[in-house]
Order: sequence, then structure tokens, then C-alpha cells
Amino acid sequence: MRLSYLKIFIFLSLVLSVHAETGPKIDYQFNGKISRPVLENFLARSSTFGSLLHLTLDDDLRMIKNTGVKFAGRAVWMWGGESKIDDLVRKGEPFAKKIHAIDPDIILQGAIFEVVTTDVDNVPVPDAVFKEFGVPQDPRNFSYKAMLYPFGHRHNHWSKGSSVPDMSRLETRMWFFYVAKRWIDMGIEAIHFGQVEIMDDWDRSHRHWRDIMKRIRSYAKKNARRHMVLSDAHVPSGGIVHDGKLMFDLHSFPSRPKSVKGQPYKAILEKGFSDSIYGRSKGGIAPSGWDCEALPYIVEIDNFGVSDHPGQYRESDKIHVWGWDEINWFIKQPEDYRNEWLEYAYDWVRKTDPNGYFQLPLRRFEHYSASMNPPKGMRQEQTIKKIWDRIDKR
Repeated sequence: MRLSYLKIFIFLSLVLSVHAETGPKIDYQFNGKISRPVLENFLARSSTFGSLLHLTLDDDLRMIKNTGVKFAGRAVWMWGGESKIDDLVRKGEPFAKKIHAIDPDIILQGAIFEVVTTDVDNVPVPDAVFKEFGVPQDPRNFSYKAMLYPFGHRHNHWSKGSSVPDMSRLETRMWFFYVAKRWIDMGIEAIHFGQVEIMDDWDRSHRHWRDIMKRIRSYAKKNARRHMVLSDAHVPSGGIVHDGKLMFDLHSFPSRPKSVKGQPYKAILEKGFSDSIYGRSKGGIAPSGWDCEALPYIVEIDNFGVSDHPGQYRESDKIHVWGWDEINWFIKQPEDYRNEWLEYAYDWVRKTDPNGYFQLPLRRFEHYSASMNPPKGMRQEQTIKKIWDRIDKR
């Protein structure tokens, strides 16, 4: 009898030991819809991994394995140069398959930004897009002019021949559907839609945005890897809600670091500073059907261009950090401070607003890589891994 009790004691000790070492299994399963807990599990391990599918390196694949990232933001995108989409898909699709072979749970995010250029005139409209919108299938290319606001509104907003598209124009919705379809077909399961609110200046009920989101979700339900695509956008208003229904699956925004006067080049996060989203994410019924008082969101170290006073403190500047955009400020800091600041920012967001998550930077397009390896690595990879490993032990 004593021997039996001893065997049971040893068995239970081994089970508890294994559980203590591995921690509870985190749920990343979804299909067609996603629950709030599963969504938040992904957001807790979210990163900006810009251009991952454009420029994937062996070192990127190694970082994916090492860190355990689960939501890789901005993995494929265009800012103008619309005619390169075939090349992006051709290069990106095999890398998406490689990444999902490493971790089938990982979500790769594409982006469709608030820009259209004259280069879109070089992209043929496929029959599937004509059919989706019930438009006569006359062979032609997309039309830049047909996507723009009337009366010159926001024309050449970014540069000559580079404008903000108007979502109330059928041509714009056809273009957005086409790009979303291409991303979904290559294995993308999330799409960031940029500054949505400057694309519907004359559609305050967001009727046309709701139309395009419905079409994209319907396509994803039939064709995406897990029969859905997670959508988000930068929402300075705190989110878009119509009849109690949220337009997006999650919200996102720049992190908005605040320059600390008299302490070059230090910065902090502060609730209520500038147009930061902390405490302001709107609630409602999420696209997956669950209700919330505030939709979960992510904040990122954003890039948007340097000011006219780089390296200088200006109390009136509520957007730039010491005159730089967020990522260029971050890059210019010493290695130790970069690592310290990431730990601070991740914990500050979680403590300040339980709906928020800090999106850690594994790569920010061509500007930055967190890798520990030279020549491009700026050595934040192990800090990011440590931050995420803490999640498993809670």
C-alpha cells in the first residue's frame, strides 16, 4: 500500500513539475469567428514585422522561432507603386507558407493604406472584381481619377499624383476589395486599413466602408486559412460604431510617446496626451458577435516622417518625439534605453488600460530590426522574448 501511495506521489509531482515549467497552454484557436480571450492572446504577442513578406531573411525566420511572435503586423503592404502587387504576391506567398510551417497559429497582417497613385492605372481589373460589384466585364485597368474625391479634395495630398482615395467611389471599393483578395489568397489573416476616417469625409455614416468590409469578410469566410480576416485601422476618434456594431475586430493607433522636457531624449507614455487612444477605445458588438465596453487595441511605434526641428524639444509638438517620428526617435536611443523603454511601454499600457496592448517592434519596414545579429540588428530581440515569456508564467 505504501508503495502505491509513493508511486502516486511521484506521478503527481512529475505532472506538477511539467506544468510549472511549461505553464498553462495558451489558446490560439479560431475559425470563422474569434473570441475576445483568443484575440487578446494574439495581441499580447503582437509585433510590427514590417515588410516581412517583401524581404524575408533567414534571420527573420529565426526570430519568429526564437521570440514566439503570434501576430506579425504589416507583413505585406504598398504605399503607392500599385503595379508591383503581382511581384509582392509572387515573392511573399512562399514565405507565408514557410512561416506557417514554423508556426501554423501565427497571424500575418497585410495593409491597405490611405493612398492611391497614378500607378494604379497600370493594374488590370480582374473579372472576379467586376463580378463582385455587378459591373459589366469590359476589359480595362483600374482608374486613379475615378477613385478621388470630387472638386480636388485631398488630391495630391501626399505628393503629386498621390492622393487620398474616396471610399464612396465605386472604383475605390473595387480596388480595396481587389487588394484584400490578393492578400487573403496568399495566406494573410489580418488587414490594417490605415487612416480610414480621411477616406470617408463625405460619408459620415460610413455606409460605403461598411459595404466594403462586408464584402471582404464574406470573401474571407470562404477563402481565408481560418475563414476570417481580422480588420483594424488607426482610429483617432476611438473607433467607428454604427447601430451598436463595431466596424473593426480590433483598434490600433500610434503609441504617442511624450517628450520629457529637460531630459534629452527621454520620453514617456501618458493617458490623455495628444490624441492617444488610451482609455478611449469605443465598445459595441464586435464582428465576431461578442459585446464589449471597449474594443481591444494595439499601439505601435509608428513612422510618419520627421518634423522641421529634429532633435529639439517643442512643447507645442504633440505628435513628434523630440522632433522625430516615433521609430526614428526610438532608433536614435542607446541600446540599453531602447530595451528599458520597451519593457516600460509594454507594462505601462497593460496597467493603464486593460483593453490595450503594446505592439513590440521586431522590424519596422526597412528602418529597423530587433535582431541580435549584425549588421542590421539593433538588439531588442532578447528583451522582446523576455517580455513575452513573462506572459506564459502568469
